[in-house]
Amino acid sequence: MDNSGYVALSRLVTQNRATAVLAHNMANAETPGFRASRPVFTEHLARQRGMRGPAGGESVHFSQDRATWRDEQPGAVQSTGNPLDLAISGEGLFSVQTPRGERYTRARRFSLGPEGTVVDMEGNALLDAGGNPLRVAPSDTRLVIRGDGTLSSENGEIGRIRVVRFAEPQRLVAEGDRLLSAGAGQAPDAVERPAVVQGALEGSNVRPVMELTRLTAEMREFQFMAQFAEKEGERVSGAVERILRKRG
Repeated sequence: MDNSGYVALSRLVTQNRATAVLAHNMANAETPGFRASRPVFTEHLARQRGMRGPAGGESVHFSQDRATWRDEQPGAVQSTGNPLDLAISGEGLFSVQTPRGERYTRARRFSLGPEGTVVDMEGNALLDAGGNPLRVAPSDTRLVIRGDGTLSSENGEIGRIRVVRFAEPQRLVAEGDRLLSAGAGQAPDAVERPAVVQGALEGSNVRPVMELTRLTAEMREFQFMAQFAEKEGERVSGAVERILRKRG
């Protein structure tokens, strides 16, 4: 395969990656708190070795998959009426305790688990400002959560929900479609005045129509490059056959 074939192959790899990312976004258009991902592609320049001037040297530009960044635009907050459905109108992440350690999430549907612990759908405990699981007594029947995250009942204040932020949110590592881990070398900072919304969930920030438009464009690009690679393969095969016939 000559340089044009390798360039086409590199473009096919990046287009396949872009299509996969967009398809994943589309699949999570209804996932509460989901953040769309965006691939980052760059141009990798390779120069022919052993050439000092333009007489025989050439530059070859390959497509390179460099990274994927998370779109931090907030999703729409929708009322549910469930007192333990929580959203954040502003910056910040809820903290939950998982078997792998503390993890972070943007919007969750919570409920009461064993011994009155406030847990998410996977059974991870919601943490308070001190880093301990929030627990509700059996006598606490009317739960009220203020904007600053303070959880109270008819019997008084129970605790304050831990809401944190990170200096470099793009370094957070996704674990599934809802949880994030801090990664190496990052420590969370407490949000002093979080805007917690009770009885609501934040929707995905994926806009299906825009995402479908992007997906269609990427698939057309992929098909074009696949056709180009096929034609290039036929051209190379034809050239080899002609050379062999002349030598024969």
